[in-house]
Amino acid sequence: MLVRAATAEDWPAIWGVLEPVLRAGETYTYPREISESDAREVWTAGASVLVAVDTDGAVRGTAKYLPNHPGAGAHVANASFVVDPEAGGRGVGRTLAHAVLGAARGDGYRAMQFNAVVETNERAVRLWTSLGFAVLATVPEAFDHPRHGLVGLHIMYRVL
Repeated sequence: MLVRAATAEDWPAIWGVLEPVLRAGETYTYPREISESDAREVWTAGASVLVAVDTDGAVRGTAKYLPNHPGAGAHVANASFVVDPEAGGRGVGRTLAHAVLGAARGDGYRAMQFNAVVETNERAVRLWTSLGFAVLATVPEAFDHPRHGLVGLHIMYRVL
């Protein structure tokens, strides 16, 4: 698995990974009916975007990172990750995570904070805790999950 900076030409493949995850509505707070153009804007605006590409050249995952807040909070990164549902369990998320953590550290960020990790997304929570992230707080009933109803959103953090 190769992780590299995304290019404009990667967008159709990135959208192919993002769309089913966003439409499922189980892990992101974006509207389930988000348009492709709106998804492109929220995924790429102001962010460093990476893709995980398999040996056949297919995009199997994407991640982005950017300042969590501007100005005095810009030394803390925020990041988002999506893995192709068909590539789940193959280490794509972990590979992307290592790449993003390293790139953010290299860009001078001192820490990374996730503002909204859905508590029922057990695979993500397990990955982030295994990589040193701590759950700082859980906002109760902050996410309306399509199957589980109102569930909490974790705020997770780690020093880089």
